[in-house]
Amino acid sequence: MGGRLGSEWVAAFGRNGWPAWLGISKRAGESLSRLADNPESGRVLPEFPDLPFREVVVSPYRFFYRVKDDGVWTVAAWHSAQIPGDPEDVGRD
Repeated sequence: MGGRLGSEWVAAFGRNGWPAWLGISKRAGESLSRLADNPESGRVLPEFPDLPFREVVVSPYRFFYRVKDDGVWTVAAWHSAQIPGDPEDVGRD
């Protein structure tokens, strides 16, 4: 399965010097790695149910991903305090 998920993505995130991230990196890696076998296990975005993105919550972060071409692609990570804005027709193809 293609894409960036699990421990590779977590390691890249941690290298960027986000100290708060280090405390949850193991839980995030485990949760994101599970998507390889269960790509539909994350929930549909409650704010944008018509978009093809899903999310996995590893408190206090929300990881947004998309299943496409037999791959799971992590597209964003937000702190749960962030309020999502209106997307501009992203990913509707």
